[in-house]
Amino acid sequence: METKRQKRISKLLQKDLAEVLQNDIRRNGIKNLIISVTKVKVTPDLNLAKAYISVFPTNKMKLVLDSITQNAKLIKHEIAQKVRHQLRKMPDLQFFADDTLDYIEKIDEELKSGDNPIKE
Repeated sequence: METKRQKRISKLLQKDLAEVLQNDIRRNGIKNLIISVTKVKVTPDLNLAKAYISVFPTNKMKLVLDSITQNAKLIKHEIAQKVRHQLRKMPDLQFFADDTLDYIEKIDEELKSGDNPIKE
């Protein structure tokens, strides 16, 4: 169970991380790409933050995730500058692909097909 402090730090990092990633996309002139930070989980000792990233279009997920992972230290530094008055120590960042949209889409397709296990 997350403490109030973990939840507060998670929300703060989620907001700032989304802002940093969107600014990087605009700065680099990349068009037709949407990145959102769906969730950030912070460990109880506040040393590690796991960020779950969603990318649209989904076929660019691997490319974007690799790029973000390679630039994790720069992203961490940029976020640390934003939250320096709220946090003493910036947690390390790990990035993961959030595939819940794909999962929902797959379930929706299965329900629309004739093999609907719910309707009998």
